[in-house]
Amino acid sequence: MKDVENPLNGNLLTVNCWWMVYTFILLFLSASAMAQTPDSSSVAPPDSMRISADSLTADSLILSDDLKSKVKYHARDSTVYDIEGERVFLYGEAQITYEDIELNADYIELNFGNKNIYAKGLPDSSGTIAGLPVFKQAKEEFKSKEIRYNFESKKGRISDITTKEGDSFIHGETVKKDPDNTTYIRNGYYTTCELDHPHYYIAANKIKVIPNNKVVTGPAEMYVADVPTPFAIPFGFFPNRQGRASGIIFPTYGESSQLGFFLSNGGYYLGISDHFDLALTGDIYSRGSWRANAASTYATKYRYNGNFSLNYSLTKTSQKELPDYSEEKGFFVRWNHIQDPKARPNSNFSASVNAGTSSFYKNNLSTSNNYLTNTFSSSISYSKSWPGKPYTFSSSLSHSQNTITRKIDLSLPTANFSVSRQTPFKRKEQVGQEKWFEKIGVSYNSSLQNSISTDDTLLFKKESLDKFRYGIQHSIPISTSFNVLKYFTVSPSIAYNERWYLQTINKTYLFDEDTLVTDTISGFKAARDFGFSTSMNTRIYGMVQFKKGKIAAIRHVMTPSLGYSWKPDFSESKWGAYKSVQIDSTGKLAKYSIYESSIYGGPSAGKVSAIGFGLDNNLEVKTRQYTDTAVVMKKIKLLESLSGSASYNFAADSLKLSNIVINGRTTIADKLGLSFNGSFDPYVVNDSGVRINTYELEQNNRLARLTSGSISVNFTIIGKKKEYKSDKGTATELNSINNNPEEYLDFNVPFNLAVGYNLSYFKSPGEEKQISQAVNFVGDIQFTQNWKVNFMSGYDFKQKDITYTSVGVVRDLHCWEMRINWVPFGFQANYYFQINVKSSVLQDLKLSKKNDRFDTR
Repeated sequence: MKDVENPLNGNLLTVNCWWMVYTFILLFLSASAMAQTPDSSSVAPPDSMRISADSLTADSLILSDDLKSKVKYHARDSTVYDIEGERVFLYGEAQITYEDIELNADYIELNFGNKNIYAKGLPDSSGTIAGLPVFKQAKEEFKSKEIRYNFESKKGRISDITTKEGDSFIHGETVKKDPDNTTYIRNGYYTTCELDHPHYYIAANKIKVIPNNKVVTGPAEMYVADVPTPFAIPFGFFPNRQGRASGIIFPTYGESSQLGFFLSNGGYYLGISDHFDLALTGDIYSRGSWRANAASTYATKYRYNGNFSLNYSLTKTSQKELPDYSEEKGFFVRWNHIQDPKARPNSNFSASVNAGTSSFYKNNLSTSNNYLTNTFSSSISYSKSWPGKPYTFSSSLSHSQNTITRKIDLSLPTANFSVSRQTPFKRKEQVGQEKWFEKIGVSYNSSLQNSISTDDTLLFKKESLDKFRYGIQHSIPISTSFNVLKYFTVSPSIAYNERWYLQTINKTYLFDEDTLVTDTISGFKAARDFGFSTSMNTRIYGMVQFKKGKIAAIRHVMTPSLGYSWKPDFSESKWGAYKSVQIDSTGKLAKYSIYESSIYGGPSAGKVSAIGFGLDNNLEVKTRQYTDTAVVMKKIKLLESLSGSASYNFAADSLKLSNIVINGRTTIADKLGLSFNGSFDPYVVNDSGVRINTYELEQNNRLARLTSGSISVNFTIIGKKKEYKSDKGTATELNSINNNPEEYLDFNVPFNLAVGYNLSYFKSPGEEKQISQAVNFVGDIQFTQNWKVNFMSGYDFKQKDITYTSVGVVRDLHCWEMRINWVPFGFQANYYFQINVKSSVLQDLKLSKKNDRFDTR
């Protein structure tokens, strides 16, 4: 009689001879039943054992001992029990599961006595070791040559390990694992390349891995393609924390002949929370130039998300002692805010701000899109609706600026309140056919605006603030529509408008100075006008069908329209909107509107009794596409739209006919887009450049003369995109790609080419004609699986010069990437070369070289 530890529950029991006989009989019966009993799970009582296994799949056993949880194990080929040695041997796709630990290998030895596990691979038919151990615990996973692990102490010893920590991979010759999952590695190396034999790595004799925290190494050296490099460090520290973490952003260093030595894009990143971060970066040059930037991304699920950045720079060129010295300040702010529609279904707040000095992107290198953009606009808006009510409200702050003219337009704020169209005469209970008067609808709209237009250099000065224009406008349109003769739709309407102002103007002629002076008069004034209009339109269809041949039918759709409008002459004195003033010493009088400088203007002068007419055309052809089994019909648009319009004012004293406007557009083969427009004047211009009441047809035997027009041709070719799915990249990284698509290349699109040609013509009476034309192209080509070239250029025929040109080369080096960007000439001429590790963990492991416009070439 002796004491042994039960391999099933770990308790010390007294075992006599008859119990040993009973145990072997039970093992024999269990082995006989393996071919008939399905895999099951149960807990064996302290004095008994139950085994269920399927010989066609795997042996299975659950044991309950003094461990905290159950241990499950099975194998595909066979399971061998050593009762005396208290061991189990698992062969072929063996697996052991304990709590959050899972171990897979071709061979596993489980020792119940000391609670140890040993796992390794086995040679296959060719003699190659296969089924190497794979150890998984929570989100941690690694594979190795051999594993020894103790369930109770949770310590282990591993040979030839490969483990993944975040975006990184760690290989080691010998590894020890502590109960807190801290790993100690001897003769290991750190890399972000997922290959078994990585392209590069940082080798160290000692490595310590603290899960979800950091990786620390002793003296380390970098290897590329197993070749040692001069890059060595006395110790290594690599972040391994999941989620956001604060840290230093290492700058790029270099030298500029104009600005001096520099450190660029260096600073500090603050991972404040899962909802908000902040990056503080900047550039500094030894000759006094600098740039500071604060950038943040924020998001709250189901509520809102956005990003914000603020840049400020001081650029000093040359030296103070030299005549070409210059000093220029600049700033630029960007803010994008998007509210989730589910947060507040009946209201919405959004922001898109792009504002700054006109020279910022010229003095600071940026993307080609930013450099080529000469207009920036911003809008911060809020809107609200009332469910079940016809009311809506919106308010916004808007901004627009042109970096060439340096003009800025601001609206601070704009507000609108409206009541949707109501039908006051419609019966609540419809009986019989709807009457014509039931279709009469009334709506209401009011708006408030406070705006200014000025130069960017004068924006924050007092003289500009005094130039703000403000007012409130009300509009009440009354409209209806009905059919006439079944095929014609008639839509009459009456509109009433009223504008409220606190300022008007008064003009006075000074005889002594022979000058016309304009004064601003304070006081409430209401400007009112009204008018009537009606229109009638229909559609005319024409089709020619062909029974044979490739063309099956040709369809022509014409949409003619006829309209009439009327309003009185509000310059008459009885309306109080216009005054007369002497304009010269001869006593000549002229009328002016007291609201001409107001934000919404005032009632127009001159009586209107005009008829307008227009015609739109659409032309399509239907073709037969023959296949082996059937004939398929396909529509082809020959002409998407060709329209013309004009009007004739019967109440005008002269020049009653308006300009004739023609517009057209079409798309050829879904690749070539063509659009054109033109404005034609039917009246003659005399030698003084003044239009006279004589038709071109009478004097020059032509219907009208071209005053302005343009032609645009766009050609686009996009290679077929390969469908793929990827689980790489965090939500923040994907959001960054979506917000800045111009900074990324899609290697799944083999080529992309867009060519545009623009020709414009303008001729004012008495002035020389102006013609401009240019061709531009942009695209990228993937020459091989890993090489891609992008380009942008064009030619301005008027300036006889090449437009902004850039060429970029991207090489995918698996875990590395190489980028070359070159702007060969122009104000922003520069080149930039960089080779870097893709992973954000080692984003500072890079080699870069650049030459910008401040450098002497």
